[in-house]
Amino acid sequence: MRSFLPVLLLIVCLCDLNAQTQDSLYNFQAKGNPLITHKFTADPAALVVGDTLWLFTGHDSSRDGRGYNMKDWCVFSTTDMVHWTEYPTPLKITDFTWDRSGNAYAGHATYRNGKYYWYISTNGSGIGVAVSDRPEGPYKDALGKPLLTRQDCFASTHGWACIDPAVFLDDDGVAWLFWGNGQCYYARLKDNMIEIDGEIRQVKFDDFVFEEAPWIHKRKGNYYLTYATGFPEKTAYAMSKNIEGPYTYKGILNEVAGHSNTNHQAVVEFKGKWYFVYHNGAIQRNGGSYNRSVCIDRLYYNRDGSLKRVVMTTEGLW
Repeated sequence: MRSFLPVLLLIVCLCDLNAQTQDSLYNFQAKGNPLITHKFTADPAALVVGDTLWLFTGHDSSRDGRGYNMKDWCVFSTTDMVHWTEYPTPLKITDFTWDRSGNAYAGHATYRNGKYYWYISTNGSGIGVAVSDRPEGPYKDALGKPLLTRQDCFASTHGWACIDPAVFLDDDGVAWLFWGNGQCYYARLKDNMIEIDGEIRQVKFDDFVFEEAPWIHKRKGNYYLTYATGFPEKTAYAMSKNIEGPYTYKGILNEVAGHSNTNHQAVVEFKGKWYFVYHNGAIQRNGGSYNRSVCIDRLYYNRDGSLKRVVMTTEGLW
């Protein structure tokens, strides 16, 4: 029995850590990329509220590294990009009773009307929206049904076309939602943030090879559409003076992220600096395409407003 004691203690410690990260606050300090090392995280989305950056992620938990196993989402915060807090699990795929896929795919949250709206996707059941009074949650299904389904992706033929929602609240107060796999769709949201307002349209422009993961950000009157392209995925981008386009293709922004077929980004300004948040499969030794890890590196602009290519680093911001 004595020979098994160290193993039993290790199991107890691991169970305690898992319980801590699921049911209570968990504080940690960033030491490089990947940023989060106590669990696998993917598909990052960032939101700045006051002096705090909130990071919303998916949660990979594949045991054999051969397929997606994503049952819930995670939320983290920081005020200095060094010290981070993870909050109790804010949202699970089972919170959406209409889902039939069992997979908690990429999402994106924003703040409006005194509430936080988290747009999430599933593997085939559609895009939903959850709501909370606090950025850390807990969140609840705002509709009891999908906001968008495969039928809304009118130019697509495959079942997982309706994924990867990205919400953008423009300076004029109009909220937009972009999404898609294989084709890029977008639509206005009503002021209540839980209904589509008007027609669903497509983004199309020369050299647009779109895989998934659209993201819109704005700087000095320019709209930037970043997105995953090809497979394995790189991140490309295009620019426009209007959120509805026309967009001009500008090139590759981020190369294939190490040891991961997918590449999903968030672009955010925080305390006067711009950041590129993404995932890779670089946690040694069991990271990979189905056990991914969120990373952060700096994003820089050229004088003409175009983006400099992101340099992915092990050191990260630290």
